[in-house]
Amino acid sequence: MKAQKAFFTNAALHQGDGRRRLAVTLGDPAGIGTEVVLKALSDPEVSQNCDITVIGSRALLQKIYSDLRRPEQQELLADPAGLSILDVNLPREIEDRIITGIGNAASGAASFAYMETAIARTLAGEFDAIVTGPIAKSAWKAAGYDYPGQTELLAQKAGVDRFGMLFVARSPHTGWTLRTLLATTHIPLCQVADRLTPQLIKRKLDLLVECLQQDFRIERPRIACAGLNPHSGEQGQLGREEKDWLIPFLEQERYSRPEIILEGPIPPDTMWVKPGQAWFGTGVEGEKHHYQNPADGYLALYHDQGLIPVKLMAFDRAVNTTIGLPFVRTSPDHGTAFDIAGKGIADATSMKAALGLAAELVTQRLAP
Repeated sequence: MKAQKAFFTNAALHQGDGRRRLAVTLGDPAGIGTEVVLKALSDPEVSQNCDITVIGSRALLQKIYSDLRRPEQQELLADPAGLSILDVNLPREIEDRIITGIGNAASGAASFAYMETAIARTLAGEFDAIVTGPIAKSAWKAAGYDYPGQTELLAQKAGVDRFGMLFVARSPHTGWTLRTLLATTHIPLCQVADRLTPQLIKRKLDLLVECLQQDFRIERPRIACAGLNPHSGEQGQLGREEKDWLIPFLEQERYSRPEIILEGPIPPDTMWVKPGQAWFGTGVEGEKHHYQNPADGYLALYHDQGLIPVKLMAFDRAVNTTIGLPFVRTSPDHGTAFDIAGKGIADATSMKAALGLAAELVTQRLAP
């Protein structure tokens, strides 16, 4: 296995084949997206060897910048006058109804317009990656756009039906990288068992293997797949999905995929023990940096099964990346935080990580 490259810094992006072109959307203008973008772009390392274009409202960027530049505001903010901004013009009746801290149809229409612009310009070849600010699904719906989230819009506009939500975070304690792919995403829990099929798991496994090998250069990745039921069904006593199809499916995949190490189904309540040890740097003996064989990628079968541990370990630094698209897309793994919008206290760590990961993935894809 090749050594994994660190991808949350931009120190080695420029390798003679051009600067990486990133489009950054502001997300819902009533939320914290504009604030975390301005904070993230104030760090010169974030834009080192990258050309970053902000897609949104120039007037909104200037307003937030002016509002947050108070004496007690210690964090630096990028001055919009020095940024490359693709100004998305909105009807006056929409702009006038955007209220900081309140997601509504107007803020939903604005964030949708930012996304559509970013996608169209990226598909036209103007950008290599899109880094998306957080949106509110309810605001999109109020504006008449019925999508489960940005991931599904991206896939539809890109014309792909094979895609996945991968969450990536690098531990500040050990440097180990957590990568978690969701088999199902934004659906009610009662529908999960019916949606899970061998065909779906195979598609997600294909995506995860391709991503680990191509984007992260891990030649023979170790992948852990969760079970669905408590104790992975316990021989059919606590649910039959594992016994009826998941265990036979994984056995066949292990036989047909000698290029990977495939583990599972692992009981969901114990699958996250090794990642936790690798993240915090402790093992069963309580010794610092004592942990064994964490996986390179984890396949969770439903939303909370994967994201509760991700957010427990890496709430302020996890990155959501959509795999399977013809371009790179990343996003900070947090929401609009309407309750703190405009207060100047939003944490930009995850946005910085999303920018760094986007640049690194573009570099990996363009490498010979």
